[in-house]
Amino acid sequence: MEKRANKLSDKKKLSTKNNTSLPIVGVVGSGSFATAIVKMLMENSKIVHWCVRSEFVKGAIELRGHNPSYLTAVHFDLKRLKITTDINELVENCEVIVLASPSIYLSDTLDKMTVDVSGKIFVSAIKGVVPKVNDIVANYLREQFAIGYKCQGVIAGPCHAEEVAMERLSYLTIATAEETVAEKLLKLFSSDFINVHTSKDVLGNEYSAILKNIYAIGAGIASGLGYGDNFIAVFVSNAIREMETFLEGIYEAPRDVNESAYLGDLLVTAYSLFSRNRNLGNLIGKGYTVKSAIQSMSQIAEGYYACGSIYNTAKEKGIKAPIIETIYKILYEGKDAEKCFSKLATLLN
Repeated sequence: MEKRANKLSDKKKLSTKNNTSLPIVGVVGSGSFATAIVKMLMENSKIVHWCVRSEFVKGAIELRGHNPSYLTAVHFDLKRLKITTDINELVENCEVIVLASPSIYLSDTLDKMTVDVSGKIFVSAIKGVVPKVNDIVANYLREQFAIGYKCQGVIAGPCHAEEVAMERLSYLTIATAEETVAEKLLKLFSSDFINVHTSKDVLGNEYSAILKNIYAIGAGIASGLGYGDNFIAVFVSNAIREMETFLEGIYEAPRDVNESAYLGDLLVTAYSLFSRNRNLGNLIGKGYTVKSAIQSMSQIAEGYYACGSIYNTAKEKGIKAPIIETIYKILYEGKDAEKCFSKLATLLN
């Protein structure tokens, strides 16, 4: 552990020393993960731009030095934050823009964007589908704003915002097509409590981050129904194999789904008490209606909104995905969770 600590400490010193050469970075979104990302970036950057959704949130942060609703224990040096509610102001002043709002709000924000985005790097930390176009963020950026894959990145976990707030060692995988972009993002995010790896599997990482939320809802449903650890372990091992089948059906690339960005992120989302998707599923398993379960939660469970799109994609592509199909039937067709999981249990091995 001492060698790792020393290595990470040296990494932090190196990046802090060279922070004048870092690209100017901004974050879009004011939820828990957006707040965690701002914290990560402030480890290295002299100034972090932050676009929040409302004047109330902006004013509250400027007054109290912390997000009024999420990760309230994280305090910021306000001299190093530039907070705005204007997406154009943030994009115009930043070279790297990290998108960390819930997927259902993304188009509301970016549709207001009128400034030139050429040369800007957009990094998605969003684990969901954009409802307006019923597609992943990477495709939405390319088709709506002509932001090509070479100017994009994707952030994958395993990395819970709550653990970042406590500065517990966390892991990020940043997927980009360009080495130069990867190098910039590596320097921006690496610190003594954030271990960063890079990948070129941009679409695979984005889809896997969406899929793991859907599977986590399933793990929560199983828990709520009273299934034990043995079943959930089998459920998750089948889920990672189904994820691999889905990813290969969407986009074939050299990838190992046993790596942290795929399996690790799935495990933490399926098992952690911090997981909002697991918590949603747990409520449904305990007998809540889907609507009442969603209304009882203070945060958005991306897996619910993504499930319909992913189910339809699997159907269109002819991909066999019995777990996704089961969860879709419960969430969108009102099927009985107990009966659905009883049937699913016979298909798992």
